[in-house]
Amino acid sequence: MRSDRGIIVDSLGVGIATGTYGVSFGAISTASGLSVLQTCVISLLVFTGASQFAFVGIIASAGNPLTGALTAVLLGSRNLFYGVSLAPKLELDAPGRLASAHFVIDESTAMGVTRTTRRQARLGFYWTGISIFLLWNLMTFVGALAGEAIGDPRTYGLDAAVGAAFLGLLWPRLATWQGRLVALIGAAVALGLVPLTSAGLPIILGGGTAVLVGLLWKPREAA
Repeated sequence: MRSDRGIIVDSLGVGIATGTYGVSFGAISTASGLSVLQTCVISLLVFTGASQFAFVGIIASAGNPLTGALTAVLLGSRNLFYGVSLAPKLELDAPGRLASAHFVIDESTAMGVTRTTRRQARLGFYWTGISIFLLWNLMTFVGALAGEAIGDPRTYGLDAAVGAAFLGLLWPRLATWQGRLVALIGAAVALGLVPLTSAGLPIILGGGTAVLVGLLWKPREAA
């Protein structure tokens, strides 16, 4: 059984590595036209990287902000399922669940659900989630100031960086061939809709297709 100290060290390592990446979001966001305040508020209230990058990507491509918000919600909805997995591990009362919900992200879930005891699950979850939240928001602010100074993102290729950052967050989640195939189907739908729909809609419809396929497709277990 791992010691509490070891879990905390691992959690802080994940927190530092992930939180530092917030500087990319801050720089890309303000360089794409959002203010420093708007960028920081997004990180504070949304606090899920994939959703944030997707929203900024749609704004940068002159898409409708409402479409960007719907896309962000679609991508962030996976956290609901994370909460279902975490609930029996953390064993929190209703106020505790409400207070902890904002820290339910990919990394904190991974560091919590793998523990064998409630104490260790809470240590992994809270140390990871809170350290990422603090550092992500600090680095978002630093990046936002830098992005505001940079100006037009196209001058430095930062318009392409939105997609690259989003892919960088997505790729580690595609650990199985089924996940990769579902992602490819969603991407194909999105790409096919690009010339037919307004900015933002392809990723919503493509993402919705991927979610539907993932829910309906249940591979047969090996005999």
